[in-house]
Amino acid sequence: MKNFRAYVALACLFVACKKEFKTEMNTGEVNTVAARAKPVKSTSQYTEYRIRAGQHYCDQNTIKSIRTTEMKFMARFDHTAQYQTIDPVNQYDINKLYGFSEGIDHQYNSARIGWAWNDGALRLYAYAYINGVRESSEITTVAIGAENACSIKVSGSQYIFTVNGISKTLPRAKATLSASGYQLYPYFGGDETAPHDIYIFIKNL
Repeated sequence: MKNFRAYVALACLFVACKKEFKTEMNTGEVNTVAARAKPVKSTSQYTEYRIRAGQHYCDQNTIKSIRTTEMKFMARFDHTAQYQTIDPVNQYDINKLYGFSEGIDHQYNSARIGWAWNDGALRLYAYAYINGVRESSEITTVAIGAENACSIKVSGSQYIFTVNGISKTLPRAKATLSASGYQLYPYFGGDETAPHDIYIFIKNL
């Protein structure tokens, strides 16, 4: 019965897509580069996730339950991660890379690594909802085409987000030994949808 209720709740994600809240805004001038070349081809080790132009969600959104103490993965971005928003303010919205919910509502409790192209750099963020309150913190910048070692670890009442050996912590509402919920996949936005097809490559570890 518990599994049935969980799958019903997960299915609701695809019926009622809530708008992601906007991040804190910076005021620096945005230096962007338009995507021109063909996307990097995926390999057998990586899964290619595509966010189509005009969409928020990636094509690959398989419902998958998660129970974990640490989610570890490699991530790679190609030139399509460089973009220009219609409203310059939205350039500082945080897109979502990968992570998990805790429970049936990821906008209540969840942990993800986020990403954004702003001020001429690709930036990765710690991003979490704690009892419905969103918190985020920049972790580091990464290079287009580089392989990036990422992890989200549950540690008591904290999440530990790590990218290429650099860590940031955010609070966690629960204190269980493991997180239990569903997989969260690449997402664009924010207020705006993807301005062009965006390709992200992820390998689970």
